[in-house]
Amino acid sequence: MKGFIFAAGFGERLRPITESIPKSLVPVLNMPAICYPLMKMKQAGIQDIVINLHYLPDNIIQFFEIHDFFGLNITFSYEQEILGTGGGLKKCEQYLNDDFIIMNSDVIVDIDLNALITHHRNAEVPATIVLYETEKAAAIGPVAVRGGNVVDFKNFLGTGVPSDYIYTGTALCSPLIFPFLREEFSSIVYTGYTGIIGESRLGGYVHPGYWHDIGTAESYRTASLALLDELDIIAREARTILGLEIKAVAPGVDTGTAVIEHSVIGEGSLIGAGAVIRNSVLLPGAVAAPDTVVENTVIFRDKEVVS
Repeated sequence: MKGFIFAAGFGERLRPITESIPKSLVPVLNMPAICYPLMKMKQAGIQDIVINLHYLPDNIIQFFEIHDFFGLNITFSYEQEILGTGGGLKKCEQYLNDDFIIMNSDVIVDIDLNALITHHRNAEVPATIVLYETEKAAAIGPVAVRGGNVVDFKNFLGTGVPSDYIYTGTALCSPLIFPFLREEFSSIVYTGYTGIIGESRLGGYVHPGYWHDIGTAESYRTASLALLDELDIIAREARTILGLEIKAVAPGVDTGTAVIEHSVIGEGSLIGAGAVIRNSVLLPGAVAAPDTVVENTVIFRDKEVVS
């Protein structure tokens, strides 16, 4: 089985962070976001992975080159014009001639991909999407489920079925999805998935663990701080699977007399004497002046990032 990771997006809602860093490389617990889906795929035994690129592609390629591609067979698909999730996947049809996992590089989810694979094969459907139950489904975008199968997205097909489920950005697809996809800019949801619903059955797999989106500064901060509770597990997996060492406070950062409470401090950050950092994320190279209180925010260089 192969894998596909979406990493072409602009990350516009995370500006100014993403003016110089592609969203897939924005650090979460001091590890680039793309490493999370990469880690899950490698953990499941997936060795061949396609990654689509558009915005700041050289940064992403260089990151993989520095780490010797983590011992994986990585194929990059560069999009001259961004194609969205539908067009981006369609462009890679030639590489994906058997069942494959797709994941987003800006979503952190502790999914057991082997459990998903088993569920999918037992269901005997063309594709299975991973769902997450949340009371925020109405605001995020509800995914309607009936009899274990997905039947609608945001009532696009007019089913009127209420739901507390959302689409996590993770799915297991067969090549049967490709006839429904378009080559131009498009969404996999409103081409591929709805096409499968119309012709066959689209499976649903409910993920019981955590799911975090990092699309905005606030959701990024929320995700980072929530994942502090999982730091020991994530650090162990990062070390054994990818050979990366991660810590809440990056090595080499001198915290001196500063007080650090439930926060993430990035590489090269400058923390002034007597500063208090609380419930915040300081990105690499951030500056906290002496005797200041940094609370409930994200700091990029020397400024707060507001959603």
